[in-house]
Amino acid sequence: MNAKISFRNVSRTFPMKHTTFTALDDVSLDIGDREFVTVVGPSGCGKSTLLSLAAGLTTPTSGEVLVDGAPVTGPGPDRGVIFQQYALFPWLTVRGNVEFGLKLTSVPPAERRRRAQRAIELVGLGDFADALPKTLSGGMKQRCAIARAYAVDPQVLLMDEPFGALDALTRVQLQDQLLDTWNRERRTVLFVTHDVDEAVYLAGRVVVMAARPGRVHTAVDVDLPYPRTEAIRLSPEFARIRNTVWQAVYHQPVPTA
Repeated sequence: MNAKISFRNVSRTFPMKHTTFTALDDVSLDIGDREFVTVVGPSGCGKSTLLSLAAGLTTPTSGEVLVDGAPVTGPGPDRGVIFQQYALFPWLTVRGNVEFGLKLTSVPPAERRRRAQRAIELVGLGDFADALPKTLSGGMKQRCAIARAYAVDPQVLLMDEPFGALDALTRVQLQDQLLDTWNRERRTVLFVTHDVDEAVYLAGRVVVMAARPGRVHTAVDVDLPYPRTEAIRLSPEFARIRNTVWQAVYHQPVPTA
């Protein structure tokens, strides 16, 4: 497997009043090119810190993070980041929000509009390109945020619980849409979630983090075919893998400090 993202002996500590907090402890993990990997684990296990390191939003205390073999030194257009909060500009339309990142990289107006329109249609918002965020549902706002990330054509998508604030039906719909887009685009995806069912349904591999300090507890291959369907979600094979991941997440020793 050619590694698109590599974490090599990565640790990350944060200073506290009288001590330090270790969010990640000697984590080594490779994510392959075009692989869809989800990360789950107990609260406080360092899932979001891991994603922030890959995004270049924070730096490791020790070890290194590589993308295509080059050290991550900060954010870059090769990595699109999508958070639970939509972070849309309320005064801009859907098109304006999606074009924003392209403006920052000086893409000419005609090309900017073409790429934005393609991303908007990719996430099913073609009829809402001129709508303001206040007129959109939560799911539509998140689709707009995803389109904004797609528009700059990143090689890697880093997603931190992007569907966590949505209702159950909208969440399932966006999971299916994300997978449909991934099947066509095949970008590398690192997706953090606290939901075991979501982790198994989306991924080709689920990485389970250990409780504090954050380490890789185990990785579970999801040997289910793409495209994923409702029949797969309800299948005995899905239930078996889900139970394996559930046991790995929730039957860990409770940290004493």
